[in-house]
Amino acid sequence: MRNLVKGKRIVVTGSASGIGWETSRILAEQGAEVLGVDVNKNFDNVEEFYRADLSDPRAIDALIDVMPEGIDGLVNNAGLPPTKDANLLLRVNLVGLKRLTYGMIGKLSDGASIVNVASLAGIGWPQAVNAIKASEHLDFNNLDQFIEQWRVSSEGGRSYFFSKEALIVWTMQNRWTWRERGIRMNAVSPGPVDTPILKDFLETLGQRAEEDRKAMDRPGTAEDIAPIIMFLLSDMTTWIRGANIPSDGGMSSNILCNMQGL
Repeated sequence: MRNLVKGKRIVVTGSASGIGWETSRILAEQGAEVLGVDVNKNFDNVEEFYRADLSDPRAIDALIDVMPEGIDGLVNNAGLPPTKDANLLLRVNLVGLKRLTYGMIGKLSDGASIVNVASLAGIGWPQAVNAIKASEHLDFNNLDQFIEQWRVSSEGGRSYFFSKEALIVWTMQNRWTWRERGIRMNAVSPGPVDTPILKDFLETLGQRAEEDRKAMDRPGTAEDIAPIIMFLLSDMTTWIRGANIPSDGGMSSNILCNMQGL
C-alpha cells in the first residue's frame, strides 16, 4: 500500500483519538499532508491542527473559513457515543457533519474523496426510511422537535443508531452529487472497535453488546479500520461511489444471514 495518498492534503475530523488518530497516523506515514480537527488538542500525526466544536454551527462555519483550498480528501470521523444526550449527539454525528461537508465542497479539489465513518449500528436503515426522509432538512434549531416526533431519544442508544442509519443513506444519496467534478462520497461501517468509547457502547447496549462480542472472534481495532479509509481516499477507488463498506469482522453478514434464516 505504498504511496497511495502521497502528496494529498486530507482533513480528518476527530483526529485526536481512536480511529481518527490512527487514520491520521497512517496517512502521514504514507506521505499525505494531514489537517486534523478535534475538540481536544492533539498535534500527533498532523501537519496542522484545528480545534473546533462540531456541535456548534458557528464553530463549523469558522473552521470552513480558515481551511485552505486544494483539499484532496475529507474524513468525517468525529462522532459521539450513544451515552450522550440525543440533541448533542445528532448535532455532531449528523447535522454538523453535513454542514461541514457541504461547506467544504468549495475547498475540495476536483477528484477529491469524502469518507464518512458510519457504523454497523446503521445496518437497520431500511426500517427507518420515513424518519430518515424527515431528517433531510434537519438543522440545529429543530432537533428537539424531531427527536420527540420520531422517537430517536438516547434511550437504548436509538439516537446513535439513527445517526448512523441516516449517514449511510446520505452517503448513498450523494453517489453522483458532485460527479461533474469527480468528487466521490463513500462510507466505512466499523463494528465494535476497541477505542476509548467502546465502554460507552457496552454501557448503553448491555446484553445486545455482549451477544455481539460473543459472536465475534475479537473486537476490531483502529488499525483494522484506518487502512480501509486510506484506500477510499486513494486514486485507486475513483469508481467506488455511494458505497458503504462493512468493516466488522463479519458481523453484518452474520446479521443478514440470520435475518433470512441462512
